[in-house]
Amino acid sequence: MPLLSDYARARKLRFLLDRVCPGDRVLEVGSGDGWLGRGLARAGVAGYRALDLKAPADFVGDIRDWKRLGVPEASFDFVVALEVVEHVPCWDDLYALLKPGGHLFATSPAPRWDGLCAVLEGLGLSQRRTSPHDQLVDFRAVERFEPVLIQRFGVLSQWGLFRRPANAAR
Repeated sequence: MPLLSDYARARKLRFLLDRVCPGDRVLEVGSGDGWLGRGLARAGVAGYRALDLKAPADFVGDIRDWKRLGVPEASFDFVVALEVVEHVPCWDDLYALLKPGGHLFATSPAPRWDGLCAVLEGLGLSQRRTSPHDQLVDFRAVERFEPVLIQRFGVLSQWGLFRRPANAAR
């Protein structure tokens, strides 16, 4: 794992652990090798489920096929999408899976600096992208969700903690 990727993983896990309760139901979209699930389990979060294009996820397939995959609607306290939303148009799907009042934690390259991300990938300093970043959006422009916290790390990465309004319908 490239040095910058290891550092980012540790920061993301700490960010989430500061907000998730042991009894929360958490769905990670794009779970990859399962590092986040293992970290949450070590911290006592038992309600973790994973969705990814490849096994060993609990739900194997595309996030946009969540109904067919049997992912229960509006049943998660937290949905986590780390480096996913720049690849696939799934904001409505993420919203649908959250309980009213639930939170989405998403990370993505900052749109203005994605070219620099590609350079770092080429140098082996960060993890290579798995598909084009053709869905990049500035988190300050995300609709439907209530922004709780939007921040930048350096100039390259944006992190967003969003809330599905408690009184909002699907």
